[in-house]
Amino acid sequence: MRENYFLIHGSFGNPYVNWLPYLYKELCERNKEVYVPDFPTGVGFQNYENWSKLLKVYLDAGLITENTVILAHSIAPVFICKFLIKNKVKVKRLIFVCGFNNYLGINDEYDNVNCSMYLKNLGDVKAYCDEIICFYSKNDPYVSYEVEKEFADTVATKQVVIADGGHLNSESGYREFPELLKYIEEGENK
Repeated sequence: MRENYFLIHGSFGNPYVNWLPYLYKELCERNKEVYVPDFPTGVGFQNYENWSKLLKVYLDAGLITENTVILAHSIAPVFICKFLIKNKVKVKRLIFVCGFNNYLGINDEYDNVNCSMYLKNLGDVKAYCDEIICFYSKNDPYVSYEVEKEFADTVATKQVVIADGGHLNSESGYREFPELLKYIEEGENK
């Protein structure tokens, strides 16, 4: 089975924000198979159970395999870790952007929708993926550098710190993200 890609948005996000449309377009132009699920968001809708149900549809269809590369932003990295651990699913590569775990303090709405995603055994994800790259920033306005670094220190085989990247989203100027593309292409050549 050939390699495929999943692009996973963060809290209150969707497939049409930040660098997701850019990455989708770039990967499709390279004839890659790309999926960008539109997860339910908002208080009462965004939680691990609902996101897991949607991703399980792709898993049950045989689309998440040992040839899958998952790119995830913000709350999505910890969601993906929890999903892989709970479902005992191995994937090829994980590329996480501004990931965090067990962090409260953004605001009540974000804390409410994020809390079900967190897990105690975060490091266990290493059994389900041999290569995990974490991108994060030193000046994220939502999640502190220390929290993102702790997440990366727990799971990453490689870390990329961007000095003034903010939350690495469109608000921080990241409608395009060529650095991510570079790491995708490097991974294909392994």
